[in-house]
Amino acid sequence: MSSSHKLPVSNPQTATSTTAPFATPALRAFLTRTSDSLRRALSRRRPWHELADPAAFSRPDSLSDAASRVRNNLSYFRVNYLALLAAVLALSLLLHPFSLLALLCLLAAWLFLYLFRPSDQPVVVFSRTFSDRETLGVLTLLTVVLVFLTNVGSLLMSATLIGLGIVCVHGAFRAPEDLFLDVQEAPGSGLFSILGGAAAATPAVASRV
Repeated sequence: MSSSHKLPVSNPQTATSTTAPFATPALRAFLTRTSDSLRRALSRRRPWHELADPAAFSRPDSLSDAASRVRNNLSYFRVNYLALLAAVLALSLLLHPFSLLALLCLLAAWLFLYLFRPSDQPVVVFSRTFSDRETLGVLTLLTVVLVFLTNVGSLLMSATLIGLGIVCVHGAFRAPEDLFLDVQEAPGSGLFSILGGAAAATPAVASRV
């Protein structure tokens, strides 16, 4: 007597429901738009050899000359400077793994528990349901505690000041006479266009707040 073995059959609906509950269309659109904006912005960076050309460095004649150089170099190398500032912040966080982990957890909490959480899925913790306002209040309190009452805030501040110091020193000693400063980019074409692109991709976030 032969026994028939039933093959396991996967339910498409069950498989779909168990995959990435937070991979909402708004989150996917946000990540895609941010990635595209970042690539477009970085593609407009100036060649790094122009930034570090030894022949272009000279001592400014006066404080006003240094300030003028900084303004001109900021206009020309703004994407490079922002990338340099981001590199300093990233290096500082990599040297402090606890702070990096804390910031990543905080970012994940904002993304998954508030900004891109479907409105029909309330936050439930220990059988207690939290409203959007309560969730926002808890996340805001956690952000304030993490940034202002731990060494994470001082680390970010010191790294930002170091990055800005590097940018200012470079801008003051880098003579901009050889730069084509008359070339103007289209409005919103810099790295700050990421913010506009992200806001356009997430209309649900604006309605939530």
